[in-house]
Amino acid sequence: MIEVLRRERECDFGWEVKMAACMKLGSKADVFLLDGQTWFCSTGLPSDVIIEVGDMSFRLHKFPLLSRSGMLEKLLAETYPENGKTTIQLNDIPGGAKIFLLVAKFCYGVRTELNALNVVRLRCAAEYLQMTEEYGEGNLIFQTEHFLDDVFASWYDSLRSLESCEKVLAQAERLHIVSRCIDSLAAKACADPSLLNWPVSGEIAQLDTSAPVLWNGIPTVPKPRPVGDDWWYEDISLLNLPFYKRFIKAFELRGTRLQLKILAGSLIFYAKKYLPVMGRQSATHNGHSSASSSTVSSPSDVEQRNLLEEIVKLLPQQKGVAPTKFLLRLLRTSMILNASMPCRENLEKWVGAQLDQATLEDLLIPNMGYSAETLYDIDCVQRILDNFMMLDKDVNDYASAAIRDEAHLLGGSHSLTPMTLVANLVDGYLAEVAPDVNLKLPKFQSLAAVIPDYARPLNDGIYRAIDVYLKAHPWLTESEREQICRLLNCQKLSLEASTHAAQNERLPLRVIVQVLFFEQLRLRTCIAGWFYVSDNLDHSFNPTANLPLARNEHSGQLRPIHDQIVVVDDMKERVFELEKECLNMKQELDKIVKHKTSWNVFLKKLGQRLTSHQTHQKLSKTLLPKSNQKTSKIFMPKATTVAAVAAAATIAKTPPQIKLNGKLNQSN
Repeated sequence: MIEVLRRERECDFGWEVKMAACMKLGSKADVFLLDGQTWFCSTGLPSDVIIEVGDMSFRLHKFPLLSRSGMLEKLLAETYPENGKTTIQLNDIPGGAKIFLLVAKFCYGVRTELNALNVVRLRCAAEYLQMTEEYGEGNLIFQTEHFLDDVFASWYDSLRSLESCEKVLAQAERLHIVSRCIDSLAAKACADPSLLNWPVSGEIAQLDTSAPVLWNGIPTVPKPRPVGDDWWYEDISLLNLPFYKRFIKAFELRGTRLQLKILAGSLIFYAKKYLPVMGRQSATHNGHSSASSSTVSSPSDVEQRNLLEEIVKLLPQQKGVAPTKFLLRLLRTSMILNASMPCRENLEKWVGAQLDQATLEDLLIPNMGYSAETLYDIDCVQRILDNFMMLDKDVNDYASAAIRDEAHLLGGSHSLTPMTLVANLVDGYLAEVAPDVNLKLPKFQSLAAVIPDYARPLNDGIYRAIDVYLKAHPWLTESEREQICRLLNCQKLSLEASTHAAQNERLPLRVIVQVLFFEQLRLRTCIAGWFYVSDNLDHSFNPTANLPLARNEHSGQLRPIHDQIVVVDDMKERVFELEKECLNMKQELDKIVKHKTSWNVFLKKLGQRLTSHQTHQKLSKTLLPKSNQKTSKIFMPKATTVAAVAAAATIAKTPPQIKLNGKLNQSN
């Protein structure tokens, strides 16, 4: 007869209800008595057989044993009695003396209880003793198998039975009890808890203790709390590593692709619980605490290294399943524990595949070696970045060939978004590691050069990293400074960065000239565009010719065109005023910089020689790439040229008070 026993225990969140299956066998009263290390059966008849199991001995009768066990029948037939009693040793029986006592009670018909903790050992002992239906209907093998079906229907009982398999692992494996327990648990973990009538028989139900209390103090019936996808994380984490690995594999086979993230969450929970090197995090995973409330003894470094390598093997390889933050922490832990190279290489590949989801804080991996020169492991980041570029090579090649224009990138091209995020991440990383005096120039250049030029809409990030590196390495030669500045595209600097660069004494003079030249070119292009818009509006608007058309067809557009003309006229006036002010400023600057030879040469190059068209072309060929030489031929009045030169000179003489992203001024 199968009964269901209700057990309750108080927990931190209220009451945890567990439904444990129980089966009663036999109906007779207990007739077994213990005297020291010997069990006696008090039936009134003298015993005729002695069975020794380890340090315990059982004085029993042959007939009840012969009628149930084929193995005991064979042993009793082969053993000759001494002094009227037969002695049999059963030291190999699964479960030992405790389980054999239950077997003996079953043979005598004494009341015996089967539960999730002893059914596996009883099933193995029954198989060992050959207690089949041939030796009696409803024998122990049949009873235990029937009860196991009820155990597998319950999450809680399946978990307890699986834990009990550790004591009789070899026999339980042969009888496929371990695999059946794991399959039962995996099937329940894959099921949607919202579709189940929670709590399911045997499952752990979390009850809501915030229910209202009646006026007389009697609490209402507590309602189950909503169950998340991670409800089984804590229970499964109690399994040993071999059982846990088999559960994860069974879950992966049964679960869908969408459930891979749930699987990864269980691995993260398990790693945080049993890898103290990773450190306890205060953050939670899907509302679950990252650390168990129970105290876990700290394992050795060898055990942690083996566990980490197994977790890496179990992690799903699909991109985006495991968070990049966790993968980077796992990579850092593998370096601390000195894990195998295949383990580290796999982690680096997975991080590289989703590098666009990483943060700068997680990417700052300290150097673990004693002979390390740099503070951070730059070689590791280089390998991660190379993996990212290798995986996205086809996309990057297509994008670099088809989209060269900066506007496309700023417009939100989907294929270039990860590359842009990685470019910003690498620029920030370079700025963080640049103050390290042991960082060699080739390493800095190698890491920065991996990012293609089109992936950086603005070069402010790489400019800041270069400036920090030049400040931390003042012993660099002029050629080395020019070499590192080749990573910089002066045309993609913002106004703040250009202003800062024009005043930066650490940059080579050639770079400063390029910055000022491109700023002048940008100003000329802007002013030329204003004149172009003004001329088009002047030609397109003729009040006498277009009056009938405006009245008949587009009468509503007359006023907006007039407003545009007013705006353009106002813009013209402001430009002329600006030119006058710049001309006055130039005249004042000429008086100030007469005694400075270097700035006289500079002003001659940018002021006087630019008035000559031939010299202008020569300077364009020297400083401007071939692809941009046509742009330099935009028409600009002489007064505007003088204004640009004066503005450039003003920039060069102005103290460095402009701030770039809150950090450039600090580098000065």
